[in-house]
Amino acid sequence: MTRARPAPPAHEPISTPRPSEAAAQLREVAREAAVCQRCPLYRDATQVVFGEGPVGALIMLVGEQPGDQEDRVGRPFVGPAGRILDQALAEVGLTRGSTYVTNTVKHFKYEQRGKRRLHKQPNRGEVKACRWWLDRELTLVRPKLVVALGTTAAREIVERPIVLARTRGQHLILGDGRHVLATIHPSAILRMPDETARHQAFGEFVDDLREAVRIAESLG
Repeated sequence: MTRARPAPPAHEPISTPRPSEAAAQLREVAREAAVCQRCPLYRDATQVVFGEGPVGALIMLVGEQPGDQEDRVGRPFVGPAGRILDQALAEVGLTRGSTYVTNTVKHFKYEQRGKRRLHKQPNRGEVKACRWWLDRELTLVRPKLVVALGTTAAREIVERPIVLARTRGQHLILGDGRHVLATIHPSAILRMPDETARHQAFGEFVDDLREAVRIAESLG
């Protein structure tokens, strides 16, 4: 009797189809993700916020999780941090439509404070549960370079502890051949204490994205 093959782990990559097939599969994955209950975050969030962008994008930008506005609208990076990201992309000659933008965790985790819903950092179990979807995005989109926005995304993508201050802006090549660059999350710019600090942080963020474009283009 033939023994059944064990189910693959969540991080095991799926086979790579042709671009047109990959786009269709990505849409199907998004539909599957819309009813995800792999972790408890679905209970309080409005909806899943899946990634957006073209298959074969030069760069995939990966943040931590959707925020309040993203949760309500159902699209990634449409709130204040998203506006910062769009401004920075424009500075380096990119548009939202030419990149693939997503998050490590697809549901909004928050703490209710009166009428406000305040961001709450996802825990390791929630991040790991959502890796199922991120792996499929990575495999189907096949970007030249992955830009990790913030520590949570960087740690999950490189799959080891990471000190962002030490690795920020560096070209990392993972064991599976994936190319990664880590930088701050655009929301960090909004938290700067004054306009001077925000201006400097934005300029440094743009410099990181400019380096990301240079690396991605050099990869052919």
